[in-house]
Amino acid sequence: MIFEKAQNRAKELRDLLNYHSHKYYVEDNPEIGDYEYDMLQRELAEIEKEYPGLITPDSPTQRVGGSADGLFEPVVHAVPLESLQDAFSIDEVKAFDERVKSVFADAEYVVEPKIDGLSVALEYENGVFVRGSTRGDGLTGENVTANLRTVNSIPLRLKEDVTIEVRGEVYMPKNVFASLVEEQELNGEKTFKNPRNAAAGSLRQKNPKITASRNLDIFVFNIQQYQGEGITGHKQSIDYLKTLGFKTIPFYNKFNNIDDVIKELNRIGEIRSSLPFDIDGAVIKTDSFAQRAEIGSTSKFPKWALAFKYPPEEKETTLIDIEVAVGRTGVLTPTAVFEPVLVAGSTVSRATLHNQDFINEKDIRLGDRVVIRKAGDIIPEVIRVVSHTENSEKYLLPTVCPSCGANVIREEDEAAVRCVNPECPAQLLRNLIHFCSRDAMDIEGLGDAILEKLVSNGLLTKASDIYTLKKEDFMTLEGFKDKSSQNLVDAIEKSKSNDLSKLVFALGIRHVGQKAGKILAEHFETMENLMNADVETVASIEGFGGIMAQSVADFFSLEQTKHEIEALAALGVNMVSQKEKIDNRFEGKTFVLTGTLPTYSRNEASEIIEKFGGKTASSVSKKTSYVLAGEEAGSKLVKAQSLGVTIITEEDFNEMIK
Repeated sequence: MIFEKAQNRAKELRDLLNYHSHKYYVEDNPEIGDYEYDMLQRELAEIEKEYPGLITPDSPTQRVGGSADGLFEPVVHAVPLESLQDAFSIDEVKAFDERVKSVFADAEYVVEPKIDGLSVALEYENGVFVRGSTRGDGLTGENVTANLRTVNSIPLRLKEDVTIEVRGEVYMPKNVFASLVEEQELNGEKTFKNPRNAAAGSLRQKNPKITASRNLDIFVFNIQQYQGEGITGHKQSIDYLKTLGFKTIPFYNKFNNIDDVIKELNRIGEIRSSLPFDIDGAVIKTDSFAQRAEIGSTSKFPKWALAFKYPPEEKETTLIDIEVAVGRTGVLTPTAVFEPVLVAGSTVSRATLHNQDFINEKDIRLGDRVVIRKAGDIIPEVIRVVSHTENSEKYLLPTVCPSCGANVIREEDEAAVRCVNPECPAQLLRNLIHFCSRDAMDIEGLGDAILEKLVSNGLLTKASDIYTLKKEDFMTLEGFKDKSSQNLVDAIEKSKSNDLSKLVFALGIRHVGQKAGKILAEHFETMENLMNADVETVASIEGFGGIMAQSVADFFSLEQTKHEIEALAALGVNMVSQKEKIDNRFEGKTFVLTGTLPTYSRNEASEIIEKFGGKTASSVSKKTSYVLAGEEAGSKLVKAQSLGVTIITEEDFNEMIK
């Protein structure tokens, strides 16, 4: 009976851990915190220790961690990127010391912070960076060289012409993470849950430009392979990595007794909330490489190292109010307001509640006693409800927009409740910023700060008001003179002649991005035709599904939209597609672009293809005519080869467009 109970619990834990491991490592979208995951893993390990017959090949205790998912080329690590055994108590640290000292009584330890990011291997040949890969499952990772090149703290050439492979942790600084989450909230996007999640999601982007925009950083902390001599210990190796030009782990101290190690662990625990980067523990490593070789490893962990994990700090407080704000896309975001409480080094009194589903799941009500913590020691979040007040009621988001009073909607495919009124004041500034952006109407000089001043001064209440602005209006703003004001007026005037595709994208229609805006403009040719199109007509366009088509039809059916389009047309904004076509040599041909081209950006190459009557697609299939491949071409190139699709270089492409 006891064995059967253990068997059932082990299966339940395996299923839970495999699910959460996939969410964390593969999808970069964790649903539980690290501490909760660690506790589940520990419980399973204890069951398997007592009943070894319950160990299965797919048990999370039998593998190191995440796996490559095929998005990038696989990289087999010549030296495995091992995981570390976790400890959650000082007694476990002392037991680790006893095991090491039983082999080497004179063993010394290096203690360093355990950065919470994404582990990578960097390879250098004769001092030049040649390849970078993720850890993956420890044996096989993914080639993310192009993305790692965007991390400014990774040297492309070392200070010595050495051949070396090092291991580091790519992370997102706390201030960068906070800014990114704020931007995502403003845009009504799903936010990253913690800096590690953000770093992983940013590094595994198909487009290196997105990675570059995320301001990632790295700490290097280990030599994996080295064609040299004279380095005998861990501290010495990090000192050497510094001389090569690497940004190494920020502090690493050597100790010859466990009491000083424990003091260092306590010190790191006390300062962790004040560090500019997130840590999920501290690492204790035997310093001597010779001693490490003698001590050895298990099938999963080195016996000469230990990762000490700090429990997350949680505090209880009272929920006073729930405020609802409206983002740029009209999403209503509820924010908890609670009695101020000190958590992880700072006083917090607010935390996002995300959406109605989140509120329902935790049954959050006004007046509740709730438990708060900081995700990644940065972003406050409500973990659970402790108790409700007497006669409390379930909380429901408003059915009308708190800013403009228009009815809000919730579509079947999403958790968000949204205001779809394009004239909603709460969405005004963010919509104007989007309208003027480079990929939209591209009004040079009319940036966020100037638009905010114009809105504050009552000069802008909708996008069409931009085209009524005069030089005198700008000169009323601080810092503007005759020439700078005239430059803005000229930029606004110039934007009137933009192609219809830019205007369609600038309108901010939900689900309609830059490429979809171009397709709509080319298909319908005039704004009038687009406004009169029904759902079925839009859905019949290749690449448009029912959801996108419905969104387009809903947007143009609104009276506010019709009034705005009429105003823009009356002010001289172009309402006709001006697609330039040189000839039809690529008619019926579909191109897929992959890798980095020597001279063209992807947008530039796509525009050329379209001018010759062709089109581009994002994925390779049997219908693909050509794959235009540049440097660091990845899985698309492999798929094209397997399907027999014609692969061309930029040089071939230039011959084709002569």
